[in-house]
Amino acid sequence: MEVTVHFRYGAPPVINPLGTRFPANATVRPSYNISMTLSSAVQNNTFVNITTPAAGDWFIAAHLPEAAGRIEVKGFSTPCTYMFQPDMFVLRLIDMPVLEPGVAMPQTVVSPTKPLHVKVFVPKYTTRMWFELRSCVTSEQKACTVRVVLGSITLPQSFQRILTCTGNVNCSLGLDSPPWEKWLQIMVENLGSANADVSVEMVASFTACKPGSTSSFLNFSSLNQSQTGPRPGNAGAALPAGEASHNTSDQRSFCLQNQPVVREDLDVVSVRYRLLNGPSVPVYSVFPTLLLLGLNTGMDSGGSLVVNLLLNKTSLSLANATVLACVSAASPVLSLNTTQNCSTAFFQGYPLSMNSSSTEAMLIVLYPETNDWFLSLQLICPKGQGECNNAEAKVTVLAYLTPCFNDCGLYGQCSLLRRHGYLYAGCSCKAGWSGWSCTDDTKAQSVSAQNLATLLLTLSNLMFLPAIMVAVYRYCLVEASVYIYTMFFSTFYHACDQPGVAVLCIMDYDTLQYCDFLGSVVSIWVTILCMSRVKKILKYVLFILGTLFIAMSLQLDRRGVWNMMGPCLFALIIMIAAWVYHGVKRRHCYPSSWKRWVFYLLPGITLAFIAISVYAFMETNENYYYTHSIWHGLVASSVAFLLPPRDKHKKPWAWSQKLTCRYQICQNDREELYAVT
Repeated sequence: MEVTVHFRYGAPPVINPLGTRFPANATVRPSYNISMTLSSAVQNNTFVNITTPAAGDWFIAAHLPEAAGRIEVKGFSTPCTYMFQPDMFVLRLIDMPVLEPGVAMPQTVVSPTKPLHVKVFVPKYTTRMWFELRSCVTSEQKACTVRVVLGSITLPQSFQRILTCTGNVNCSLGLDSPPWEKWLQIMVENLGSANADVSVEMVASFTACKPGSTSSFLNFSSLNQSQTGPRPGNAGAALPAGEASHNTSDQRSFCLQNQPVVREDLDVVSVRYRLLNGPSVPVYSVFPTLLLLGLNTGMDSGGSLVVNLLLNKTSLSLANATVLACVSAASPVLSLNTTQNCSTAFFQGYPLSMNSSSTEAMLIVLYPETNDWFLSLQLICPKGQGECNNAEAKVTVLAYLTPCFNDCGLYGQCSLLRRHGYLYAGCSCKAGWSGWSCTDDTKAQSVSAQNLATLLLTLSNLMFLPAIMVAVYRYCLVEASVYIYTMFFSTFYHACDQPGVAVLCIMDYDTLQYCDFLGSVVSIWVTILCMSRVKKILKYVLFILGTLFIAMSLQLDRRGVWNMMGPCLFALIIMIAAWVYHGVKRRHCYPSSWKRWVFYLLPGITLAFIAISVYAFMETNENYYYTHSIWHGLVASSVAFLLPPRDKHKKPWAWSQKLTCRYQICQNDREELYAVT
């Protein structure tokens, strides 16, 4: 058996082992996965080595290949259980040097086998980080060759930045939009000789800017001014008074405009983001408009982040202008007007765009990683930014976290699943629909197919009508009552059990299922006991006791194989014993008539065995509606053949004779009265 294991940092892996379609506007990045072949004889151990992993939560998901889809009777097959045991071994670094911004730090790389690890803290509102390596000297006075790796490994995609420095020349690397308020790992490796030490100096410097507005709840003047949004000409108007007077002359220090956002937790994995200044936000060309979507509680990565943007066409003064948007994690994209690239230093964001012809954009991030997410919006003009310096656009932002997008649609049910203490959401699809949100209709059943399946599973129970008529004709009134009960509840249980839209439930589903199972087993029980031809008082006692024990057994385990096999075997033992007793008493084979064997018993037994074979070995999820209908017809037909004939001393039902007899009694009474008078 081949087991596939998926790895991902920050959120559960988004996997698609069945190759189904995802909903429109959904982002899908394949997870890092490996396949392992497990043998029943020995255990298979596989090691995955991750050097310099990112700090935070890591998720592992394992699954088997697609199942065959056969509906197996519990107890007839032995399910194989596969155990997957992940173990994590961590080798930690201690006393890691801290690189201070703007301060040159000399360090020594001892050997290629022992690289140098340092870390630097990236403050908030950092637009660019500049790393420089200089004064590279080896102990053997040779040209040094070192490799610098910035960042950590994050699966499935890793955005580590690598810088190779050769000789004594200073080398540097710039990082746009590094992760805010995070520790950045830096590793320096010696690529030279094994015996030579390398001495280097490292310098990290940051370029930061101030936001154009504040989200402080205490600064009411800032909130009031940010409702209309600061114009590009007075970008510092939304700042506190001291900062505004200090930076009025230098508008370039403002690199973004903050929009205050409040997170509202509605339910499990259900969050709504509400903008304090209203649903619409102003978008300019000088600097981006920034919204913070916090998903850092540790339990938010099990749902779907939905961002819906709507551009107000009347607010866009330039018809050919475009509003670019970017959704990114850890740090925002602040250079949309120059690069128009939705990527940060260590993350590839999700781009969106709107214009006068296409005013709406939607993004669905499946299982977003635990982090601070940012939405950046900026106005772009095709002829340059000078064209739209004074332009403004209004964009309505609707952002929320939901367990299942669109509540899994019409043919799905959203379920919250718990695995080893972690809670996440998933869709359970029906009626042939599949996919992440039950939007893949490749194998979906049409409405006509759903109606056909419902009609087959319900109307096939009408095959019990011949068995009921035969039972009534032969004075088996208790058996006929059981068949009527079984036909009724089997019909309405299957009408309620349908996965599509053709569903009818007259009562609770669990009650219908229990009554259907009870009627099916009791029907077999009373039929075999009726065939045994035991005394009436004993037969009715066995009817009641058997029904009570069957009801108890179904309550313990409704789908257990012995719920049906136990009563069948016990009733067959009673029937065989009774037939042997009758044969010995009469000194003749019982039943004695060869016509009874050829025309009734053998066809009935054959139909019963065919029905059991179809029920136990042929039913699958795809052919259930017609194979189970065949089971209904075969079982009901076998009952009509297997019921014993009427007793010879009993006359058949004759309503005309009953009426005549009643009239004759009345006439005799009159004659007797006349004679007495």
